[in-house]
Amino acid sequence: MSQFPVIDGHNDVLLRLWQKKSESAHHDFITGDGLGHIDFPRLQAGQMVGGFFAIFPPPQAHLPGDDDDLNPPPEGQLSQRLAWKSAQEMMSLLKAMAEHSEARFVLAQSMSDIVTAMREKCVFAICHMEGAEAIAPDLSNLQDFHDQGLRSLGLVWSRPNAFGHGVPFRFPSSGDTGPGLTDAGRALVKACNELRIMIDLSHLNEKGFWDVAKLSAAPLVATHSNAHALSASSRNLTDQQLRAVGESGGLVGLNFATGFLRADGRWSSDTPPETLILHLQHMIDMAGEDCVGLGSDFDGARIPGFIRDAAGLPKLVEAMERAGFGDALIGKITHKNWMRVIARTWERA
Repeated sequence: MSQFPVIDGHNDVLLRLWQKKSESAHHDFITGDGLGHIDFPRLQAGQMVGGFFAIFPPPQAHLPGDDDDLNPPPEGQLSQRLAWKSAQEMMSLLKAMAEHSEARFVLAQSMSDIVTAMREKCVFAICHMEGAEAIAPDLSNLQDFHDQGLRSLGLVWSRPNAFGHGVPFRFPSSGDTGPGLTDAGRALVKACNELRIMIDLSHLNEKGFWDVAKLSAAPLVATHSNAHALSASSRNLTDQQLRAVGESGGLVGLNFATGFLRADGRWSSDTPPETLILHLQHMIDMAGEDCVGLGSDFDGARIPGFIRDAAGLPKLVEAMERAGFGDALIGKITHKNWMRVIARTWERA
């Protein structure tokens, strides 16, 4: 089997480690705690050279209260203050993982950082925020997050916030999933363009998707989504959306979550490689072979048993080879397409 480095569009290991509430959580990642799907030894075993590490403010019930309890946010929303606190803690955890790795794991804030990391055989992490609840509605703290290393941002998760409406988890889904971006959301898109922060569309509802498509000067990116035509989940992209991603020169990352892969919508680890190949081929047909990559959702979803965890990434590469994907196409899917779209987003003239 050929050797292919992998850049992955999404994982939730920071949330998993943060929930331990342990001073040694960064050490657990570097040495390998064997839990969940991802840690440093398994990244190396799976030939994963880098990826997007998500900061995800969990639901309000999972967070300790503060003064916001006296003036709660609208129903279904998350307190901005509590989201900011958890985001800062997860960002600090990511930095600690890098600082204690003996330069084997680095935080990438530029294409130069990524190129250097790959040349020196380090693993790079891109700081991503899944859901912008930690961002002040007036965007007054966005620059600070950028200064700390934030380079990718999903405007919403499945809940509404000050910026727009996330996609509720529905299967099957074919109807309206709510309104588009708010005025604050439109301002956030423009600010992200100015700061060269990648905008992630994976959790945004369809009207919000098209609002971003009209407003954004950057390639359209859905870091971890699949084809709605093959699995009618509300989290997957329609053919029209996939074509728009391709026309913008963007990227859609194959999500390994079984409920977003299977035609029956079941969350079953007994999901064969052929199911993932069908999604890859369909997304290639719609968006083009330069606009499809991987976005595993490691530590955030039930994934196929044949992959099991990050160390199993070569098994997906083997499935691509068996399906007749040549080395050039596999190289694009595993890392080259991500390299291109990151460069186009971060270094636009």
